Amino acid sequence: MVKENELKVFISSRDSTCDECGEHLGRRAWITLNDVKGALCLTCADLDHLVFLPSGDAALTRRSRKHSKLSAVVLKWSRARKRYERQGILVENESLERAEAECAADSEARQAARARAALRRAELDQEYICRFAQRVRAMYRCCPKDREILIAEHACRKYSGRVGRSAAAKALDEDAIRLAVVAHVRHAETGYDRLLLRGVDRRDARHQVRTKVADIIDRWENKGA
Repeated sequence: MVKENELKVFISSRDSTCDECGEHLGRRAWITLNDVKGALCLTCADLDHLVFLPSGDAALTRRSRKHSKLSAVVLKWSRARKRYERQGILVENESLERAEAECAADSEARQAARARAALRRAELDQEYICRFAQRVRAMYRCCPKDREILIAEHACRKYSGRVGRSAAAKALDEDAIRLAVVAHVRHAETGYDRLLLRGVDRRDARHQVRTKVADIIDRWENKGA
């Protein structure tokens, strides 16, 4: 059962276009619906750092959601049953890995966890991620150790149309790299996700954390300069 206050992502059954960035998303796009029932891509909805966990393992789903600061249920319209049906959830990658570790009490569970981890690794272009991470470190030389790798992996996953998959990012454009870093800081270093879960409008939530994000970005760029 889908709760009323859950964040929802819909797999569209018709051609969709993001009402905010204007990108043509095509059919089967993963979208959210804004206040006026327009479609937003996951990037514009600030959900593109999450990873997909398909339905089927209740314990893993429960634990992943418990550990994730931000999560969303993924729904798809069933023509046969004339209703939206749950496909799985979107959660933070770290929370999923923690939940998998907790569930891996027997060899079968460990095998399933390894298979899911392999699928997630398959979403990543390792050479591109390495170059992306090097560019992040060059621009933000004072960011915490190995944080550039985490930023690159989140930005460059193939399935959701993220910042790192854009043409500008593939060219390692400075503005595209900055967008990826800002998105990471917003989710990882501020209370932004908690604001979204409380139902705060995305634009208002961004405004509330804007100063903290700017301060952290400045430290990552200039500390020790």
